[in-house]
Amino acid sequence: MTSETHSLTGTGEPAPGPPPGCPAHGLGPGGPHRLHESEDLDELYERLRDQHGPVAPALIHDDVPVWVVLGHAENLHMVSTPAQFCRDSRIWTPWKEGMVKPDHPLMPHIAWQPIASHVEGDEHKRLRGAVSGAISTIDFRSLRRHIRRHTQRLVNRFCEEGRADLVGQFAEHLPMAVMCEILGMPDEYDDRLVEAARDALKGTDTAIASHTHVMEVLGRHTARRRAEPGEDLTSHLLSHPAELTEDEVREHLRLILFAAYENTANLISNVLRVVLTDPGFRAQLSGGQMTVPEAVEQSLWDEPPFSTIFAYFAKQETELGGQRIRAGDGLLLGIAPGNVDPRIRPDLSANMQGNRSHLAFGGGPHECPGQDIGRAIADSGVDALLMRLPDVQLDCDEDELRWRSSIASRHLVELPVRFEPKPPQDVTQAPSHAPAGAQRTGWHVGPPLPLPVGDSQPSPVVTPPVPPVAGPAGPGAVAEPPRPLGAWRRLVRWWRGY
Repeated sequence: MTSETHSLTGTGEPAPGPPPGCPAHGLGPGGPHRLHESEDLDELYERLRDQHGPVAPALIHDDVPVWVVLGHAENLHMVSTPAQFCRDSRIWTPWKEGMVKPDHPLMPHIAWQPIASHVEGDEHKRLRGAVSGAISTIDFRSLRRHIRRHTQRLVNRFCEEGRADLVGQFAEHLPMAVMCEILGMPDEYDDRLVEAARDALKGTDTAIASHTHVMEVLGRHTARRRAEPGEDLTSHLLSHPAELTEDEVREHLRLILFAAYENTANLISNVLRVVLTDPGFRAQLSGGQMTVPEAVEQSLWDEPPFSTIFAYFAKQETELGGQRIRAGDGLLLGIAPGNVDPRIRPDLSANMQGNRSHLAFGGGPHECPGQDIGRAIADSGVDALLMRLPDVQLDCDEDELRWRSSIASRHLVELPVRFEPKPPQDVTQAPSHAPAGAQRTGWHVGPPLPLPVGDSQPSPVVTPPVPPVAGPAGPGAVAEPPRPLGAWRRLVRWWRGY
C-alpha cells in the first residue's frame, strides 16, 4: 500500500496515512490477523466476518497486506468484473514497492506468468480458447473407462491385504494416472511423477527439483507430440489455430496437470472421508437417496479442494462489501468462507443436492475450464472403489486423522481403512465386489437349455432335427400335418433365426 491516500473528505488533499479498514492500517499486534499463523482458518474467517463484514483486511507471510473476500456475492462480483479486478500481479502495490520478496512462500501462486489464468483481453481469449478447445475434444465415455480401469489397477495393488491408505495409495494416484491418459502420455505415469507433483505443490526444500522433473517430462512429451501428433489433449493444443508455442503448450500442460492433480486428489479424499465417518451420509449413498455425483457436489460446498485462490488485483479504486478498495490492492478469492456465507446458507446442515452455485471452481473469465474432468475422476473413481470394497471401514478413530493446512488448501495426510481381503479383478471389467457371472454365448428365449457334460458355458442354440412323428395308425403311418404356429412361437423362431 502507498503511504498516501485519496482524501476521505472530498477536498482533494491527500491524507497522511492509509484509510480506515485498509489492510495496511494497524500492522503489528492488534492489527489485521496473519492468515498463515492461524491454527483454525475457518474460525478466523467467521471472526473476520463478524468484525468487518463480507470483505476483511488480513496479512499473509512477511506481513504483506491483502483483503480476504468472505461473502458469496462479493466473490462472484470480483471474479465476474474484469473491468475492475484482474489476475495480473504486476499491478499489485506491495509487489511494485518491493514488499514481496523473490523467496516469498506464496510466490508460485502469485508470480505473473504468460498463461491463460493470468492474462486478460485478447491474449486471454487466445490462450483460453486454445485450452477450452483442446478440452472440448475429450470423449467423456472413454474418459470414464480410463477412470474405472485405473481404479481397478490401483485397488488391485492393495485389495488382497485388507488394509490401505486411501490418500497415499488411491486419491493421490488416480488423478495423475487419468491426466496422463488425457494428455497422451500414459507411459510417463509412475510413482516418481506422483511424488514429484506432490512435493512441488507442498513447497518443500526439494520442491524446485521436483518441479524441474515434472517440467522435463512435459517438455519431452510436448516435443514428441509436435513430431508425432495423436488424438490427445496435447496434440489438440499444439494444432489449435491459436498457434501456441511449445513453451506456451508446456506451461499450460503444467497448469492443467498441477491444478487437476491437487484439486481432484483433495476432492476424492474429502468425499471418502465423509463416507467413512458420517453414517447418515453413507446411508444416503448406500440407500439410493444420494448418488455419488451428488455426494461430490455436496463436498464441493462443505470442503472445497482449494479454500482460497491467490489472487485478484484491483485495477482501479472501487468499493466491495462496504470496504474502499484502492487501485493495486490484492484480494483473495475466499472459496471456503464464501461457500458458508450465512446469507446464502443459513443452515449449514441443509442438503445442497442439485445446487452448483458454490465457488469451488471460481467463476467469470477465469473459471476452471477442466472442472467436469475433475468431477468425472472423483465420482467415477469413488463409485468404482466402493463397488470393489463395499465393506471398507475407517481403521482409526476419526479424531486421529491429520491434515496439512495452508491458506490455499487443507489436505488430508492419510486415510487408513480396513476391509475383508478381496481377489484382484481384470482391469478391463466393470468394478464389482463379487466375481462377474459367466457371459452367454448366444441368445435364448424360453426355458434354460441343459449344459453339455463337462462344459461351464451354455452352448450356442442349435435346432435339433425333428424326428418322424408316429400317427394314430402306428409307426410308418403318415402323420397328421402339424398345427399352425401361434404368434408367440413364430416370434420366438424368428428371433432364434429359424
